[in-house]
Amino acid sequence: MKIRLVKLGQLSGNGASIYSVVYESDKTTLFEKFIKENRNSFKSELNNIILRLKIIGKETGARDHFFKPNQGAPGDGVWALYDKPNCKLRLYCIQYGTTLLVLGGGGYKPKNIRALQEDTKLTKENGIMRNVSRLINIKMSEGDISFSEDHYEFEGNLKLNDQNYE
Repeated sequence: MKIRLVKLGQLSGNGASIYSVVYESDKTTLFEKFIKENRNSFKSELNNIILRLKIIGKETGARDHFFKPNQGAPGDGVWALYDKPNCKLRLYCIQYGTTLLVLGGGGYKPKNIRALQEDTKLTKENGIMRNVSRLINIKMSEGDISFSEDHYEFEGNLKLNDQNYE
């Protein structure tokens, strides 16, 4: 699997830098796919998520109360962003403090399930972000990716290659 991190300028600002993931063979980010998949069925929730992302990027940063924490393995930073606690549209992301956010995909979490593992789509989207987190951590430990001095940007080679998926 070859992917790269792309900064989303329309969402990023003084609060935080927001990135998404693009597969090498694709031109659409995982976040853009999430929007396309949900714009008809969950328009109101999706608009609220986008507004929340703009507020995060332009004003407040990635404050913990916007997210449902610990949606992946311990320490991988995979969290779920949602509109309101009673809403069921989930967007999986990786949070690096309050200043960096990497968006993936997500989907609708039906009321009749308790855990994301009970839904194939949510399990897949969550697994992708857990893997992206692992790849970023490897690149950071090797010195290929780092945080900018102010921790608002990623610096270095933002192309991630997972030999296990080729």
